[in-house]
Amino acid sequence: RPASGGPFRPRHSAPPHRGSRCGATAQDISPLKSVMDTLQAILLGIVQGITEFLPVSSSGHLQIAKEVLGVQLEENLTFDVALHAATVLSTIVVLWSEVWRLLKGLFSRRFNEEQAYVLKLVLSMIPIGIVGFLLKDRINDLLNAPYILAVVGAMLLVTAALLAFAYYAKPRQKETISYRDALIIGLAQACAAMPGLSRSGSTIATGLLLGNKKAAVAQFSFLMVLAPILGETLLQATSGDLTAGIAAGPLIAGFLASFITGCLACKFMIEVVKRGKLIWFAVYCTVAGLVSITSYFC
Repeated sequence: RPASGGPFRPRHSAPPHRGSRCGATAQDISPLKSVMDTLQAILLGIVQGITEFLPVSSSGHLQIAKEVLGVQLEENLTFDVALHAATVLSTIVVLWSEVWRLLKGLFSRRFNEEQAYVLKLVLSMIPIGIVGFLLKDRINDLLNAPYILAVVGAMLLVTAALLAFAYYAKPRQKETISYRDALIIGLAQACAAMPGLSRSGSTIATGLLLGNKKAAVAQFSFLMVLAPILGETLLQATSGDLTAGIAAGPLIAGFLASFITGCLACKFMIEVVKRGKLIWFAVYCTVAGLVSITSYFC
């Protein structure tokens, strides 16, 4: 998660450290709570809103945040849908002028620049759609594995390497994102279904390595995830699996926290990419990855 790791990365609660090398389980350290309070919902919403756009992996940080907060919801699908809907809405709000331009141009009788751009977006969504259809259950199982923090840590290190490589590489600049580049960026998004591998980090770094302009890559990265996340959210909402596993207060608080921080993070990230400051996120992902791996073994 699609969100993104990607839009099809489910947001399950982190399991107890059954594989911990220090002999203690998560329950021995702090009893996991079955009821989420408003403060916890706000904190998780903030984590989701910020990390969905920053190249640091939202799925990986949610796993870490749930461990730190000691939250394990038995029925958290409703909360997951709310957070996804909030990030979709924040993207639309921040990029509304571009979204509106594409919508108007889409219904033109003559093939135009807007229709070509939409086709590129659709092309970029195909890989994550295939991954979501074929591997969603396996990703669910991975998120519930006792070694999930080790996996998250390893993928954060991969994210750091991608961002560092994109920062130091100086390919020849292209005027527009080609259909070929759109597909390759889409493949990067599909790989980011792995927990801990940042979706935005993977797609932005890939686009930059292909020689595309910074502002164009950032905008394409955020627009290409709209349909997969929205589609997955609607599928979950209409599946009949939504329950009252969380009270209305925490649910609304989490949604608002995710939406507000998502708007701020989206604007911030576009400016960061324009200025070419991705190396600082590479440093952060390196530290976070090492901490995650260490916490699993200790």
